[in-house]
Amino acid sequence: MKIFAIETSCDETGIALVETTSQKSEVSIKVLSDSLLSQAMLHAEYGGVYPTLAKREHAKNLVPLTLEVLKKAKMLTQAETPEVPREIIGEIKEQLEREPELFVQMAMLLAQTKKPDIDTIAVTRGPGLEPALWVGVNFAKALSLAWGIPVVPINHMEGHVAAALATGSEGEYEIAPPKLPALALLISGGHTELVLINDWLKYEKIGSTRDDAVGEAFDKSARLLGLPYPGGPEISKLARAARDESLEQPYSLPRPMIDTDNLDFSFSGLKTAVRNMVQEIGDPTDEQKKQVARELEDAIAEVLVAKTKRAIDEYGIQTLIVSGGVSANTHIRSELEKVVQEYEDTKLFFPTPKLATDNGLMIAFAAAMNNSRDLSVQLDELTASGNLSLSSR
Repeated sequence: MKIFAIETSCDETGIALVETTSQKSEVSIKVLSDSLLSQAMLHAEYGGVYPTLAKREHAKNLVPLTLEVLKKAKMLTQAETPEVPREIIGEIKEQLEREPELFVQMAMLLAQTKKPDIDTIAVTRGPGLEPALWVGVNFAKALSLAWGIPVVPINHMEGHVAAALATGSEGEYEIAPPKLPALALLISGGHTELVLINDWLKYEKIGSTRDDAVGEAFDKSARLLGLPYPGGPEISKLARAARDESLEQPYSLPRPMIDTDNLDFSFSGLKTAVRNMVQEIGDPTDEQKKQVARELEDAIAEVLVAKTKRAIDEYGIQTLIVSGGVSANTHIRSELEKVVQEYEDTKLFFPTPKLATDNGLMIAFAAAMNNSRDLSVQLDELTASGNLSLSSR
């Protein structure tokens, strides 16, 4: 089965094309082509993602990335005459009425190319920035109308789970059900969640942030230190330098909710503590920025570790899955690896750095992982949901 995947949940436009084969609940995946375009530099002046800009950029980039992916996969064939009937083009125009630029590009694509050999379209339905999600969803609907193939809505967070469970390299991956019960720690710019998996492909959220997500805390704190967006990698770089240089630690930040009798998180107070610390320092030197960055990274890592250990103990976890953009943080990875070493029977899964951030491949992987179930929906039932829960279908 060939899956064409679309990801537009935030500020990355991702398109991927994969071919899958399955045996029972295991699936093999061959990457035919994928492409990713980040908007991070465009949003840097705002210090975070600006939803209207993200929406506009997705609409501008989807068709060029589609052409690129089809061409790399050797599935782009020129058509001598348009294959899509005028009445279908009319329906597509209605579908894309809020993205007129996208419609113009798509009409040209459909007029000049033949339908590719694709079986399914997978698209991120949520969670994420709803205006951005709708661009991808409407694009998927339009392609479905044009090509006459079904659409499978994918939960963005399940995509992160699939990305971590995918083993392999060089474009060849396999996904097999992990030993259960499993725990997913999903950490990104918009999410901090602990998700329990007692049954394969069934999810129960057992912990989440009550305010800022962990990646958001990194970004906002980085801004307070005068660091560029995205702030997470910048904080990590300075924290690593502080450790390498063995700088003393004169500063102390709170570890929010680390001792509470639950699995929830809260990071807004940590950001406020960084603001107060920076104001007290005045104009931080480069050395002081390194010291504050290390203390911030240590505080976040300690909270994530404490909550993860509590969940492992409470639920008898056999597999720990850590994914999302913040899972690429080397210090947090190292601290979670130490946790798993304390549990003889628990296996740890991380995504590769390429698969840690939002991308089209993870959406394709999630669709492939669900190969045993028909998740396709009628186009009039397909919607975007910014607050979609992982337990939702």
